Amino acid sequence: MKCFKCGKCCLNTEMPLLDEDVARIERLGFRRDMFSYVDERGTRRLRNVEGRCIFLDPTSRECTIYEHRPLGCRIYPVVYVEGLGVSVDGICPARKTVTKREVVRKRLALKKMLTLLGPHQRSLVITDQTLRGSSPSEKDSC
Repeated sequence: MKCFKCGKCCLNTEMPLLDEDVARIERLGFRRDMFSYVDERGTRRLRNVEGRCIFLDPTSRECTIYEHRPLGCRIYPVVYVEGLGVSVDGICPARKTVTKREVVRKRLALKKMLTLLGPHQRSLVITDQTLRGSSPSEKDSC
């Protein structure tokens, strides 16, 4: 994938965090309540500040913890769409630069994430906004 560094994926993010994501970020010296919150369904998520991920530098549009970012961020723009399966997020301007090989590789990591989140949390991974702009050829079942 050729990221355009537009920052769209980091705006109003609802990125779920795995325990391993939280532990990795805490090892950097951040307190979990500073960078995350627990939503009404019990899912820990990245916190937004002024409408963007707490770790997005608004000037450079780069992640300040890029090497340590959560699994969901590493997988993006490959996403799971409830009832549809694995897809490339239609709101990502770089979606057409994602190769089929990359989708297959990230699909395995996505399965791990979905398994760890549990079946009642899977639909929380993707918002309705994700479906816009996706083409059928970019989809695969999970």
